[in-house]
Amino acid sequence: MQFIDLKAQYQSLKNDIDSQIHEVLDNCSFIMGPQVDKCERALEKYTGAKHALTCSSGTDALVIALMGVDIGPGDEVIVPAFSFFATAEAVSLVGAMPVFVDIEDEYYNIDISKVEAAITPRTKGLIFVSLYGQTPDVDALLQIGKKHNIHIMEDAAQSFGASYKGKKSCNLTPISCTSFFPAKPLGCYGDGGALFINDEKYLQAMKEVRVHGQKERYVHTRIGINGRMDSIQCAVINAKLPKFEWEVQRREEIGTAYTKAFMNLSDKIRPPRVAANCGHVYGQYTLYVENRSGFEKFMKEKGVPTSIHYPAPMHRQAAYSKDYAGLSLPVSERCSNHVISLPMHAYMSKEDQTKVIETVVAAAKII
Repeated sequence: MQFIDLKAQYQSLKNDIDSQIHEVLDNCSFIMGPQVDKCERALEKYTGAKHALTCSSGTDALVIALMGVDIGPGDEVIVPAFSFFATAEAVSLVGAMPVFVDIEDEYYNIDISKVEAAITPRTKGLIFVSLYGQTPDVDALLQIGKKHNIHIMEDAAQSFGASYKGKKSCNLTPISCTSFFPAKPLGCYGDGGALFINDEKYLQAMKEVRVHGQKERYVHTRIGINGRMDSIQCAVINAKLPKFEWEVQRREEIGTAYTKAFMNLSDKIRPPRVAANCGHVYGQYTLYVENRSGFEKFMKEKGVPTSIHYPAPMHRQAAYSKDYAGLSLPVSERCSNHVISLPMHAYMSKEDQTKVIETVVAAAKII
């Protein structure tokens, strides 16, 4: 059994993927070829966002977004403490300071009730993460942003394909970022990402930042990065997008089946909750387990792979622990010791789904 079966997905889409890649190889348009523009137009159509800009990774998408709105040294950006490291890392890379806020206990997203207390005169932005494939209450965050005149950005690295009040993730805020890392809901075959821009005044700046700050060739109006997405990676996304909505539906079906089976197991294993008005894409299907080490060992013995996302909150990582010594964010700290993810991908066989469910049910009886 695979935790994520990229080979099964490739076999299903092999002809389209191979054809799109060979088109790049045949015309040798490896950088900013026609596949890039085609990919960006397709991403705009899927999400409903006004503009999509592909880039070299989800991390670079965040960096470009922050640079594009002139966030830098002396500024603060609020981020959830519990997520992949890149969310805070991007803030540090532009010279700003991440301000960590705790998460909600049941949905794992930023605790909106704690956000305003973290705002200071130096706060310029807030990046929320739609963790595991589900958005928080975006409207509430946008209201806070408007009240305090700060940028609200979505880190949608795990939530491409999810929805909030009928709108797609990546089209909920003026600026959103996602990742096309191979294991994401929509992944390429290397690193890749995209920005989604609904506020026109930032579009040109972000286009320039993406290519070394160039307004046109050899005319550099600002400091930028080498942040382009390769044509071959865009070709992979172009081949995958037509079937992507089917994959989203499959993920929802599998996630729903898991939750139904685990809902009343015991108070020691808690399935993820889906918030009202949210469509969960299950970038990860993550349980809260009291005895995680025992659960992990049992699952491994039965041949069911698991993974931990994430074993430490960001303020406890060595890169930040000195600067944030004494900061206590109890929900993030507790979740880092108890969350564990199960196999989840659109191509799971019924037999594998059944085995996962039966193994979790058996584990609940003995751990």
